[in-house]
Amino acid sequence: MKHTPGFLKVVDDAKSRIREVTVEETRKRISENKDARLIDVREDNEWQAGHAAGAEHLGKGIIERDIETHVPNHQTELILYCGGGYRSALAADVLQRMGYTNVYSMAGGWKAWKESGAPIESD
Repeated sequence: MKHTPGFLKVVDDAKSRIREVTVEETRKRISENKDARLIDVREDNEWQAGHAAGAEHLGKGIIERDIETHVPNHQTELILYCGGGYRSALAADVLQRMGYTNVYSMAGGWKAWKESGAPIESD
């Protein structure tokens, strides 16, 4: 997908404040920390077409509204992903501003997850 300069500017700004992890690091973190949460922030139709095995769905449009209900502990490790790592970076930035202290964005997103051969599920 071709992104506009304005969108890339806000993503780059968010990325200056967040931490990114690779697919391999994500899988390792999830296997080592049973409390870690892998959260897919893509749209409903993207989630339904396929998602990372074990992931939860809180779309970017609702995550700010619903995160504290789903994950009340602000120290819980959260790893967010989207299609390519852009929307998840924006969402990670917002969650940090909401007081979440252990938030990551998965670099490369769903595309990188699939390409790595990591397990997937679909609804």
